[in-house]
Parts: sequence; structure tokens; C-alpha cells
Amino acid sequence: MPRTLVTEAVMIAIYGQLLAPSAPVEYLLPYTTVVELYELQTSLDPLMESKHEDQHVKKKISQLLQYFEEPLNQKKIRRALQVPWALSSPILLSDLVSIRIVNALDTAALGDSFDPIETELLLTSQRFKTPLLTDQVEWISRILEAKVPVQIYDIDDFEYAVENNDFTES
Repeated sequence: MPRTLVTEAVMIAIYGQLLAPSAPVEYLLPYTTVVELYELQTSLDPLMESKHEDQHVKKKISQLLQYFEEPLNQKKIRRALQVPWALSSPILLSDLVSIRIVNALDTAALGDSFDPIETELLLTSQRFKTPLLTDQVEWISRILEAKVPVQIYDIDDFEYAVENNDFTES
């Protein structure tokens, strides 16, 4: 059974190790994080420090978006978007990696402490009792300060997250 983690679509594009785990992984991606990829793809603001890395990441974003736009994958995504909190059928990226799109809803349950995408990620993690994977240290601090009951892994602890199959709310 694959390890399930909640993350943003851009993380899949930025961090290659997410596509080469040591064991099967399924990522839950709120749909708004997929929509955000279109904005990041066309943004003039750099995503990475070096121009070379920035071009590479934008290329990976384009490839991921093209994959999501393939007819079968698009059908899976559209079907999930018909019902709040529905999950798409798995979208396979490799033998070890699959993605499920979540029709998450920002219910403002967490107040003004988090932006809408952060809220959707947190609510997805809570709803599906699945750990959250991020590279944003400042956001992790805010989650801990707000005492949001989710398990969080920093991107540097990705392999540990894959190997650790117990979900316990913090």
C-alpha cells in the first residue's frame, strides 16, 4: 500500500526526489495548487535563485501541466471537481508515484492565519488523516504555533516520511 502525503503541485515540479521515492507514494494535491501551476508557469517572477534552475523548474511545471491535460487525466480531474472533497482516480506518474487531485474547499475554518491554499492543504491533511509535506519552514512554524492538528514533514525529511507509515495527530 502506498504512503500517502498531502502537498502542493509545485513541489512535484521543484523536487525531483518526490518522483523517485524508495517506496510507493501517493500524493494528494488540492486542485487549487494545480491551478496555481498555470500562474507560476507564466509568471515573470523567478521561482528559483539561479536562472538555469528557474528555467528547469518552469519546464517541469509545463510538463506536469501537459500531463494533467492529457484526455484520460483531464477526465479523472473533472470528475473529482463535481463533488466537494472528492478525490480523483489515481493519476500514475511512475511505477512508484501516483497523484490524486482533491476538490478541497477553503472553509475559512482556520481564520486569517493561513492563505486559502495553505488552508486547503491543512484541511486536506486533516480530512484524509494524511501527513503534509512542505518546504516552507515559516509555514511549519505558523502551523505549530496555531496548534493545527496535522502531521508535517519538511521536504528534507521526505525519505523518513515515506518510511514512516504511522499517522498520529500532533
